[in-house]
Amino acid sequence: MYKFKARFIKSFIFTLASLVILVVPLPSYSEVLQSRSLLGMYISGQERLIVRDNNGILEVLCDTEKEEEKMFSTYTSFPLIHTGGNKYLLLNHSPMKKERLKAEFTIDAGGNGSSLIVAGKKFQRKFFDVERGRTFKIKPLMREEVLRKHALAAEPPAEPGEFLKPDLIELIKIDPTIKTDIRYATEKNFMGIRLYDQPRAFLQREAASALVTANSKLSKYGYGLIVYDAYRPWYVTKMFYDATPDHQKEFVANPSQGSRHNRGGAVDVGLYELKTGKTIDMGSGYDEFSIRAHPDYPGGTSEQRELRNKLRVIMEGEGFKVFHNEWWHFDYRKWKKYPIMNLRFEEI
Repeated sequence: MYKFKARFIKSFIFTLASLVILVVPLPSYSEVLQSRSLLGMYISGQERLIVRDNNGILEVLCDTEKEEEKMFSTYTSFPLIHTGGNKYLLLNHSPMKKERLKAEFTIDAGGNGSSLIVAGKKFQRKFFDVERGRTFKIKPLMREEVLRKHALAAEPPAEPGEFLKPDLIELIKIDPTIKTDIRYATEKNFMGIRLYDQPRAFLQREAASALVTANSKLSKYGYGLIVYDAYRPWYVTKMFYDATPDHQKEFVANPSQGSRHNRGGAVDVGLYELKTGKTIDMGSGYDEFSIRAHPDYPGGTSEQRELRNKLRVIMEGEGFKVFHNEWWHFDYRKWKKYPIMNLRFEEI
């Protein structure tokens, strides 16, 4: 009796899998390439959709959260079946039900999806700066010279208690295979101004050693770490905070408390390919103030989501912890044990 049930269940699962394959055929290579230009967020009033890649198959994610700050923390997903050109059928609920909704993309002059019509309802594509080839930038609340003057004249907050003696070390001196792209030493950052005099990256020695180990583990998969920022003088944190509009302040540290970066216990990293040296696209720009920056952002491609997870798993295995709204930001486990510092790089 039990053997019969087991055979029946196996047979049913096999039949179901066959039906799924028949209903959602595997896309061709050219279709996969074409579908990449359709990935993104589409909006109609308060309703939000994400079109993403799931191992070569397009999916539509429907946001089930009403609050803006919680968008896509929960969602429902539906595969899209290509029927030709820019037309698809949205498979509603499950492959066993025959409910289908017509879906059609509008393509802009750049070859990207600009809108999506589902069952007659139009959703407009929301393009993020990086998708348009631009660096994300805020609209600063103060001019650069005013920000800098106020920040340099201010003092870091006094902290009670005992701290470990700082022991900052430059990362490339202990592992030259760790690449650097110090954006704050250029104008290619969210502030749009040069904030560091030198393009260098420092961490507390123990955190730096852990980062070297993480880099070594990633090399087994063909990747290396690229560092965007590490230790940051306190006055720069104050410039960030004073310049950033209130609705975007969740992405910058409050100088009255200091930043993990100010203690030399945080690092901003991405991945590059060892074979080519090419920086890996992780699904958002560095320092992009958007939902796409969240570590668990469900959009993009399967590869991007997998690489974010790989980076997170390996970094957290070495004592770092990813920040809640930035996939690139990792805090070392002992960051609280070090004092807030305001040394410029040339003073280290």
